[in-house]
Amino acid sequence: MSEPSTTGSSRIDDTTNRSKNTFSPTSASGNALFNNQLCCLIDTDRKERCSRLAGNASYNKRIQKIVIQKKLKLSKDPTARHIYICSHHKNMIQNIRVKKKQHSDEEGGELDDDIPEVDLHKLQLNTLRRYKKHYKLQTRPGMTKAQLAETVGRHFRTLPVNDKDVLTHFIYIVKSNKNRIDFPL
Repeated sequence: MSEPSTTGSSRIDDTTNRSKNTFSPTSASGNALFNNQLCCLIDTDRKERCSRLAGNASYNKRIQKIVIQKKLKLSKDPTARHIYICSHHKNMIQNIRVKKKQHSDEEGGELDDDIPEVDLHKLQLNTLRRYKKHYKLQTRPGMTKAQLAETVGRHFRTLPVNDKDVLTHFIYIVKSNKNRIDFPL
């Protein structure tokens, strides 16, 4: 098979090569959308490849991991020469991810990577010292602000929180226009 010429007829030669070969080189932008490539995914229930045009979203290792974790019935077609997926499958994967997170939050269970991080490095050194004194944390003398923030952060993450009590007290304070609780927790 001959190489496409660099003359004005290169577009015709390139199109001819695409129809003869199953592989089509990517466009200048590297996007499968401009090459009319189909989505690289197979619906394992129906045992057939998706017939939608592929977009610029790729079926990379991170997405493969999500598909496996969420037990979606999708797999990459081994005969596909690219890893681009259609917008339908991209949106489906994103929606499943969001629904699973919302569902686990409603049940009260939190995933390790969903726990919000509090940046204690933004607090003033005196605030960190007051926290250490209030909770009687044992630290070595002469700690820097960063070291103290790490120590306080480790302790802060271990504190148990009863969501209902916190919300109840918060609503009480807001409704009574007070800036602190009059009764002990």
